[in-house]
Amino acid sequence: MRALVTGAAGFIGGHVAAALAAGGAEVRAFDRQPPERLPRGAEAAVGDLLDAGALARAMQDCDAVFHLAALYSYAAAEASAMEAINVGGTRLVLELAARGPLRRRVVHTSSSATCGPVAGRVATEDDTAPRRELAVPYKRTKLEGERLALRAAREGLDVVVVNPTTPVGPGDRRPTPTGKMVSDVARGRIRAYLAGGALNVVAVEDVAAGHRSAFERGRSGHRYLLGGENLSMREVFAIVARAAGRRPPRIAVPWRVAYLAAGASTAALAAIGRESSLLVLDEVRLARRPMLFDDAKARRELGYRSRPAAAALAAAAAGVVT
Repeated sequence: MRALVTGAAGFIGGHVAAALAAGGAEVRAFDRQPPERLPRGAEAAVGDLLDAGALARAMQDCDAVFHLAALYSYAAAEASAMEAINVGGTRLVLELAARGPLRRRVVHTSSSATCGPVAGRVATEDDTAPRRELAVPYKRTKLEGERLALRAAREGLDVVVVNPTTPVGPGDRRPTPTGKMVSDVARGRIRAYLAGGALNVVAVEDVAAGHRSAFERGRSGHRYLLGGENLSMREVFAIVARAAGRRPPRIAVPWRVAYLAAGASTAALAAIGRESSLLVLDEVRLARRPMLFDDAKARRELGYRSRPAAAALAAAAAGVVT
């Protein structure tokens, strides 16, 4: 396999590139800057996702495309960039993958956010995002990008979609919003948790392995949740805090109180041209329902496996405090 990995300098992308290289694939790591840790035997390809020429050159002679490049943010100021990258960039990747004599398989990295959450039960690949949550630019643009991938599959391109839940682990340096949450708890910046909130937490290494399995065994036009364990926010924060040597947050905040506080904070900071970095309105909007998912399809069809979520969270916390 000669594989192009877009977003290879990112959190999940870096792990996917490493997992593919370790498995014997020839990897071309494409990003705006070379990965800090280029896997042994991999080749760096520097370019912008929206530069058709650079992307086409990087994709040339590759029979596998792992499309992970995306903007994961809840900052209002980055809404237009999310539209350009998560939707426009995906469209360009799919168009270029369909060209030329090579028969390419594309693994498109979406998000569990496109599958739910669903009130009163765990969500699966048969579900979709609540309509009211599509006001959040990140969620809307990831869904639009996924729909482009599934449409390309219907039109004949070999495309498999994977939907990671909440990946955590080493290497989240920038960090992602998830990595920032772990860092804030580990450093004692967060003193409370959302009452009734929950996440499906997975080790990023398992998500990376799931990408390889999706390439090898996934059905074109299908999507596969790559998850771990469903944990309450109280449990998530407690595991991270204890791993960092801190007392777990013990104050449970009702969602409506958190939402009103986030709205007030957003309005106050907007008056002076700033955005909140701790109480982010769109993150609170998406936390109204527990984010619970069932990855049984990936386990059944891909042979997907995941390690205990507590171990993944502890490893992520250790990376913050060391």
